[in-house]
Amino acid sequence: MRATPINPTRPPSRRSLIRALGGGAMATAVGALASGCGVPAAYVAPGERAADDRSAGDKRVVFANWPLYVDVDDDDPSKRPTLDTFAKRTGIGIKYTEEINDNDEFFGKISPSLMNHQSTGRDLIVISDWMCARFVRLGWVQEMDRARQPHVTKYLDPLLRSPHFDPGRKFTVPWQSGITGIAYNRRKVGREIKHVSDLWADDLKGRVTLLSGLDESFALLMQGNGVDITKWTADDFHHVCDQVEKLVHTKHLRRFTGNDYIKDLSSGDVLACQAYSGDVIQLQADDPDIEFVVPEEGAELWAESLMIPNLAAHKRNAERLVDYYYEPAVAAKLAAWVNYVCPVPAAREVLADSKDKDTAALAEDPLIFPDDAMRGRLAIARDITSKERTEFSKRWNAIAGL
Repeated sequence: MRATPINPTRPPSRRSLIRALGGGAMATAVGALASGCGVPAAYVAPGERAADDRSAGDKRVVFANWPLYVDVDDDDPSKRPTLDTFAKRTGIGIKYTEEINDNDEFFGKISPSLMNHQSTGRDLIVISDWMCARFVRLGWVQEMDRARQPHVTKYLDPLLRSPHFDPGRKFTVPWQSGITGIAYNRRKVGREIKHVSDLWADDLKGRVTLLSGLDESFALLMQGNGVDITKWTADDFHHVCDQVEKLVHTKHLRRFTGNDYIKDLSSGDVLACQAYSGDVIQLQADDPDIEFVVPEEGAELWAESLMIPNLAAHKRNAERLVDYYYEPAVAAKLAAWVNYVCPVPAAREVLADSKDKDTAALAEDPLIFPDDAMRGRLAIARDITSKERTEFSKRWNAIAGL
């Protein structure tokens, strides 16, 4: 078993923020999509999304993913065992690219093709659910045929089955999941942190960080106020902004971060911070005093999901690959390597039966397989709508200094 290494040169975050007012191609593209009676100018109707499927005669899949997000052979980094096994089993070749470094950047890369009803040249992509929401609203992805995906139907985690933006997961299937919660150094703090409000204690002044991205940060802060994030309101958002503004003014917050909170927490410059569960698993290997907390008020459960973009040439092959990763044995191999929350709870039993002690121990890690108590405190946030985003981004970015 090999866990994904923490790499200081890695792109800032798989769940990186969207700077809607930051200038450049993304802001321009977003503005161009927001016209006309609430219906985006680039919306693609259901009957215009499919291409002639060449899957039967052209046995391949073009799959775009993030770096370090699939298992790699320890002895030969050019080999990806689960992908290689699928190709051998089915005869379907896979062109696998690690080209997605940022949701914003990738949107800008493929949106011209999608809004102009052209193929992206890709059959399968993985992006964060908050960005998936935009693709679904624009009609840029195809509905998957669940009749061809019995493992997805049977094994997808109930907590992830029906996000606000895609009820019933017709267009998206989680690749991996994670939790946005709190990480802290228990030895240096000297006590347990159980609530979001614990971050605001006087003795932590100047030693706390929050995530800079609007989409990454807002839900946990709302939960700290007792808000049901599945149906939060504009008032809930602005109340959080008021709170954070005061924390910035009083210098309680050290700074806002991307994934570089990892460095601050490891060095001791920061004692507690907003953090992702997958990162903390790796930090704990080097420092067992670092803990991850799902606050009593709850934490955000998120996913990065697989989608089949419009006019994909190999839709059936792509659907078959998606379903393959929902076989518990395959999901277990992937989970053992990437160490994120596994969207296939049945994979836990597969890992528990491993003869390798370290691999078997992963079955008991609540940051890969949350226990019942933790699951009860997890929720998927309602996504920010296109109408809300400009106003909310402007306010949040001013506070975070973006």
